[in-house]
Amino acid sequence: MPSLHDRDMVRSKAEEFETSPLRDILAWAWETFGERAAIGTSFQGAGLVAMHTAYSHGFRFPVFTIDTGLLFPETLALKQQIETQLGTTIESLHPDQTLAEQAAELGPELWKSKPDLCCSLRKVIPLQKKLSTIDVWITGLRRQQNQSRECTQIVELYHFDVLRDLYIIKLNPMATWTREQVQDYIKVHDLPLNALTAQGYRSIGCQPCTRPVTEGESERAGRWTGFDKSECGIHTFLGSNI
Repeated sequence: MPSLHDRDMVRSKAEEFETSPLRDILAWAWETFGERAAIGTSFQGAGLVAMHTAYSHGFRFPVFTIDTGLLFPETLALKQQIETQLGTTIESLHPDQTLAEQAAELGPELWKSKPDLCCSLRKVIPLQKKLSTIDVWITGLRRQQNQSRECTQIVELYHFDVLRDLYIIKLNPMATWTREQVQDYIKVHDLPLNALTAQGYRSIGCQPCTRPVTEGESERAGRWTGFDKSECGIHTFLGSNI
């Protein structure tokens, strides 16, 4: 198994995989790390493609999601559909506090007054704990999604816990895919989608912080309307890519 601090390996693989098929990228992760590599998903289209491709080829990565307590019912219903289709159980990560406990300590509807803090408590910290137990985090990030993701590499060394100086390999096998390619794959393989996509939702997160997008807007324009914010923080607050 390669060292998680091997920057040369990470850079080499990032360059090699730039033109590699999705199946080959996932095969490398499975053959090299096995179940120490895990797919993190919020059930967006790219994540569904990655999961389906992996399981179709026998790469049975563990899969996890972050349940903030504020997800749409449609998202939770999709989770059950995917579990049934793939024949697996998707682990749900939960914040330390319930919504009621958070409101009692920090005030009601924290997402309205301090959205970064809310995201940190309900998403970033639960994910950070999970990442400390695995070697590779497989995401559905795509460069086309918005400006902040344009520089996403297929393989990155991610300094996810600066205080404890912990690194992980962050694998973004869908980085080069376009939205049209994702949609075509979903249609060809008849994958289930979040029912909200039919209502104009493209990037679906927590209920209070997600709206449909209009023609011409970026895929993530419907997140945190009214705030100078386009990321929940799981790809930004945890540290830096190297």
